[in-house]
Amino acid sequence: MATRKSRNTDSTSKLSESTSELRQALTQRKKVELVEFLLVLAEEDLRILRKLTIRFKMTASVERLEAATRQAIVDATAFDKRDMNRNFNYDREAYAEAKRLLELLVAAEQCAVVMQLSLELMKLGSHQVEMSDEGLMTDDIEECLNVVIQALKKSSLSSAEVIAWCSAMLENDCVRFIAEKPLKSLLNQFQQ
Repeated sequence: MATRKSRNTDSTSKLSESTSELRQALTQRKKVELVEFLLVLAEEDLRILRKLTIRFKMTASVERLEAATRQAIVDATAFDKRDMNRNFNYDREAYAEAKRLLELLVAAEQCAVVMQLSLELMKLGSHQVEMSDEGLMTDDIEECLNVVIQALKKSSLSSAEVIAWCSAMLENDCVRFIAEKPLKSLLNQFQQ
């Protein structure tokens, strides 16, 4: 009995051939030309910019980290209103980037900035969950927020500041369940 090649194998082999041809073409280019082309791609596509930033472990000023985090949050929480009440696609990479950037801001001891950004994430993210069918992005949002919650547990902020932030986070959660337990636990910790 004759066996048929799967379509997957064919497409993989064609991709390998294309990649091989591309590798040959790229090795004939000058470094300056390749760098310029990568910069153009990064300017046109934030995902490529994000990947390059992670790949080359670039560091930035607090202001640039804040702006990049805000953009990652906007990208992560974006959805097409025509897809409401469906399990629509969302940008998991943007959530991962938001988490990474929040970690960098925490390491830079920027609690006030991180607290503000996490409020924005709660507002936009919980709205995204509310508009989806099953809220598949809930875990991604909670992973980002957990970075902030853990940092605040160890911070030197006053109880009043942490209590106010926890209260604002709970109020801005339009679905009333995102990171609810850790937020209430943190709230109780600082109320005692």
